[in-house]
Amino acid sequence: MKDLKVIITLVLVMFTWGINVSALKYLVTYFDPITITSLRIMVAASSVFIILFVLKKIRLPRNKEWLYILGGATTNVVLHHFFLAEGLSKTSAANGGLILGLGPLLTATLSVLILRERVTFVRSLGFLFGGIGVGVIVLAGSGTIGKISFGDIEIFLSIASQALSFILIKKASQTMDAKLLTGYMFLFGSMILFIVSLVKEPGGLDRLNSGTPSIWAIFFFSALLATAVGHMMYNSAIEKIGAARSSIFLNLNTFFSLIAASLFLGETIYLAHYIGLALIVAGVLFGSGSLEAIIRNRNKHFPPVG
Repeated sequence: MKDLKVIITLVLVMFTWGINVSALKYLVTYFDPITITSLRIMVAASSVFIILFVLKKIRLPRNKEWLYILGGATTNVVLHHFFLAEGLSKTSAANGGLILGLGPLLTATLSVLILRERVTFVRSLGFLFGGIGVGVIVLAGSGTIGKISFGDIEIFLSIASQALSFILIKKASQTMDAKLLTGYMFLFGSMILFIVSLVKEPGGLDRLNSGTPSIWAIFFFSALLATAVGHMMYNSAIEKIGAARSSIFLNLNTFFSLIAASLFLGETIYLAHYIGLALIVAGVLFGSGSLEAIIRNRNKHFPPVG
């Protein structure tokens, strides 16, 4: 299978991102969330450009590419990471990981709205299942129905902005290497986040002095592996197999983040988490068009008799 390498890469990226949810939860608990996020992405941007320099793939953007870079930096870096850091400081890593699992469904929805893809009955069911799944998590994720966390809403805004960025990345990758696009988005996005942190968290830099070696080890794991390498590989997958198809693998992020939250942070996994996860997976299967593709493929190889 010619896409096997891309599939294996995406599974490894989702494994890293799933663990990274717990890592981010730990970092934003120890440091001011926006300050540590801006620095993490700055380190990631530097790492990306070092890799691209070695690969001799650095060049200045041309014409329309600047618009995609700024749009991607705003949605994929500033809004996504701002709301992710803020949300994880107010809700659990388990809740955050599950809500992030709505990414494929949101990407499919934006593909319909922006790219004018046709909405079928099956996809409509997917949107419904996904919405109910997130509702179950937000309302019952703390173990008690009706206790809504504003952090859950911020996590949802985080994944919604990232889903929009996937559409921009796909368009931009037609003329620019996805890895180079990632570097520029991180560079400009981290600069904006850093300015925001100076205003919102004036004492954020001073608190960095309290970091321990283990804390900084977690920081560099998140910055170098999860953020720099992970996003380069994921954006390259979008370039090769498309935004909607790549986004399907975000469900593995949800699974791995649940496991990591339980193992590393000792968070309790409630029944509502499993119900919400099942509904989101069903929503993605229906809403992304995967189920229809499976049915078409089955009919192609096993045509009806008679």
